[in-house]
Amino acid sequence: MNKKILKYTGRFLIVFIALIGIYFLTAFCCSRITINANPTNAKEVAIYIMTNGVHTDIVVPAFSEEINWTKEIRYQNTLEADTSYQYLAVGWGDKKFYLETPEFSDLKLSNGLRAISGLSTSAMHTTYYKNIREDANCIKVMVSKTQYQQLLHYILNSFQRDESGHVIPVKSNIHYDIGDAFYEARGSYSILKTCNTWANAALKSCGQRSCLWTIFDTGIFLKYK
Repeated sequence: MNKKILKYTGRFLIVFIALIGIYFLTAFCCSRITINANPTNAKEVAIYIMTNGVHTDIVVPAFSEEINWTKEIRYQNTLEADTSYQYLAVGWGDKKFYLETPEFSDLKLSNGLRAISGLSTSAMHTTYYKNIREDANCIKVMVSKTQYQQLLHYILNSFQRDESGHVIPVKSNIHYDIGDAFYEARGSYSILKTCNTWANAALKSCGQRSCLWTIFDTGIFLKYK
């Protein structure tokens, strides 16, 4: 009996490890395939892609002729942001993971497993910045006004809204920064849709260089080196 248990346990582990290997190999290969490799568009609006080394945000002007973000993503929902903050970074992810894992040192196995299950709720993480400094982790991307509208449509559709059509702040006192806040989002995080998958799809939605599919930030930033 014990031998049978060990035998089936061994087979299960082999299959499990093989599936993990296939998953990461697929993710690697798909991230190297480029969509919209050579976009041709008027360079009218500056957006940015920003990473903290793991998670990708899309950075847009806080206010422009297309949209004034401050009317929905209110400064008063942050700790200290005000009208001197000129840019808004937007990211999407698992809500519980966001709120309970501000640093990876805070990561709990239960939160990680829940996040990849696809059964939990999601949140938008928004951060106001006074200035943007371009470097290896923050890259400017110029888009046309039409493409910017397409990007805005994608981002706005990621927010949940109340009956009046307004975005819904997450009921939490958690902040990563003096200029950030969390909002309820649509969709569920999973092994197929991560924060970087969302950001990659945002770039894809407005005709910019992007990966066929990616779960990591690396694939996105390789397109802009």
